[in-house]
Amino acid sequence: MPETKAIERRIVLANLDQPGYTPDIECYLKHGGYASLRKAAGMKPEEIVNEVKASQLRGRGGAGFACGVKWGFIRADEKKPIYLICNADESEPGTFKDRQIIDRDPHQLVEGMIISCFAVRAKLAYIYIRGEFAGGARILQKALDEARRNNFLGKNILGTDYSLEIYIHRGAGAYICGEETGLIESLEGKRAYPRIKPPYFPAVLGLYQCPTIVNNVETLCNAVHILRMGGAEYAKIGRPNNTGTRIVCVSGHVNKPGYYEIENGAWTLGQIVNDLAGGVRGGKKIKAIIPGGSSAKVLRMGEVIKLRQKQPDGSMAEKEMGILDIPYDFDNLQAAGTMSGSGAIIVMDETTDMVKAMNNINAFYAHESCGQCTPCREGSLWLQKITDRIVRGGGRASDPGLLINVADNIAGRTICAMGEATAWPVQSFVAKFRDEFEKACEKK
Repeated sequence: MPETKAIERRIVLANLDQPGYTPDIECYLKHGGYASLRKAAGMKPEEIVNEVKASQLRGRGGAGFACGVKWGFIRADEKKPIYLICNADESEPGTFKDRQIIDRDPHQLVEGMIISCFAVRAKLAYIYIRGEFAGGARILQKALDEARRNNFLGKNILGTDYSLEIYIHRGAGAYICGEETGLIESLEGKRAYPRIKPPYFPAVLGLYQCPTIVNNVETLCNAVHILRMGGAEYAKIGRPNNTGTRIVCVSGHVNKPGYYEIENGAWTLGQIVNDLAGGVRGGKKIKAIIPGGSSAKVLRMGEVIKLRQKQPDGSMAEKEMGILDIPYDFDNLQAAGTMSGSGAIIVMDETTDMVKAMNNINAFYAHESCGQCTPCREGSLWLQKITDRIVRGGGRASDPGLLINVADNIAGRTICAMGEATAWPVQSFVAKFRDEFEKACEKK
């Protein structure tokens, strides 16, 4: 890993650095906007898909699935209508990056969506935006109107025979609508119950039972830059299988909470926290870090992580390291037993009461469970009731084990990943801070 001080490499957020930059189309065009769309207009859809595959772009919404592979699931001879949905329902606690793009550089998202729609042959697209982002919805509507007036959207885009319409759909602020099939159900006007996969993979049976691609805001914006620089060139940024940049959100007990754009895998978790976010406030020590939103498993300061890393000669070797030395990317965090998720890094200092923090997380997931699956519907409430009891001073000696038992019976037993989102924090908090839970249970 580099020994130099971590610095940002802004690609998606590049326009936000420009003095006086405004979210209107004139400003976007002045900074090279819609040049990638003009390039796309002279390409075949499969050529664009191949560029995205060559870029090795992985989805920035949480699962990290290969974007080009997902697009490739759409058959060229598809007879049904094809849809594309932008998932702008940014609901993961600790995550606040997509709304910055929407509010300050909306045309980048619009251009990325048009390119993506052309690549998968979609004639109709939706932006499903979180209900609380009322201002963002207005900004996006204005951007869509401007794009339509300039022939970047609507009928016969840029003089081609390709036509596209994009509509905004405001959700009602439900966490479950961040899950793609729950989002689709909501967009169809139904209760947001996630669908069973298989058979309801969106690329096969999505919106209105038609092939559908769902990507989040940051992922779609990257399509603009992949076409601009070429897929192979984009793949040189970051590291293999973790290419490009990633926007991370740092919150909690740091001096400079905010959003930062870094090369995937180029910087460690410690460099992000200390160099970019200014370190822990008040000179205190780090106690724990959640590296990918509240649903990711927590990392405890002082624990030793064993990672298998590729050596310069191509061989693999196991290396022991602390949590601050973990390179921040999809694969290394997964190997460390957690995930990068939505890119939300939550830092907790030595004064944090981990039982109360766990109770806060439990309350969130109990409230946000859609109620479709019994393990999640019932189990999330049980978890909250147990930690409520501990925090109030009525804890029992058996409660830490009971928490683990309930969490173990939720994870892997639900239709969507909401079960894991509910269980993983509990499993990791209790396992890594069991001493605190036991002491809390002794207090009356």
